[in-house]
Amino acid sequence: MCRHLAYLGIAPISLAELLTAPPGSLYEQSWAPRKQQHGTVNADGFGIGWYPGDPYEGAEPARYRRALPIWNDRNLPELTAAIASTAVLAAVRSATPGTSPDEAVTAPYRSGRWLFSHNGAIDAWERLPDDLGPAAGPLRTADLLAGAGRCDSALLWTLLERRLAAGLPPVDAVAALVRAVAAVRPAARLNLLLTDGDTVIATRHGDSLWYAQTPGRVLVASEPTPGLTSGGAADWREIPEGSLVLATRSGVRSAPLRPASDAGRGHPRTARRPGPAPILTVEGTNP
Repeated sequence: MCRHLAYLGIAPISLAELLTAPPGSLYEQSWAPRKQQHGTVNADGFGIGWYPGDPYEGAEPARYRRALPIWNDRNLPELTAAIASTAVLAAVRSATPGTSPDEAVTAPYRSGRWLFSHNGAIDAWERLPDDLGPAAGPLRTADLLAGAGRCDSALLWTLLERRLAAGLPPVDAVAALVRAVAAVRPAARLNLLLTDGDTVIATRHGDSLWYAQTPGRVLVASEPTPGLTSGGAADWREIPEGSLVLATRSGVRSAPLRPASDAGRGHPRTARRPGPAPILTVEGTNP
């Protein structure tokens, strides 16, 4: 498993203020996660993606990734103090057994304006494209060979990126991918974060996920960091299991990942292609 976080704000925030300084920060979650349901430490690498320009003007993100524990990077304090951004996605990694140990498979993954992270694990992930069949979408052998590396998360990103490249709306692409994978891997844990610097699309499927919405900013994270918000712990709300979330700087919405007709079943159907998911307000938050 892993821990990850996405931030959108009207005002830039320094990476240090967001990721390393607050008590219970993502930095601290690398060795002392509080809500993690699988695994105990996240010491197999870390990555930070941020938008150095104005995301409203189509700025593409920069990344800093390492294959070592985040606390062992002596350059990190200076780097995080010097960089600020209005949009950030970051993760600390606990590698799935059998995956590559190098930084190429460390989130966030990137394509154009998109940044992506996966918190979870997929059993027998090497056979996943074959088991998905047509639900694998517009996937070619060349796409797999050009992927980030040998890792379940990297494979998920390849599957999702091809859907996005084919023109599927991002919310539909994320929802369809999670449903399809869960249908053939019921035990898979599929907490995803996807951002273009303007919106965040997230799923809770198998581990914890929280959000905090305050004026001009939104945070979506594996676990709450009360020091990041003026209201502390009271600003954080837990997202229900089996949810898809759409967050912007002005609001947070969610909907069930499974179509209503599948409620109560062991796992989602993939016999029919899901249409756009209905978006429901989360805990009274208005977009």
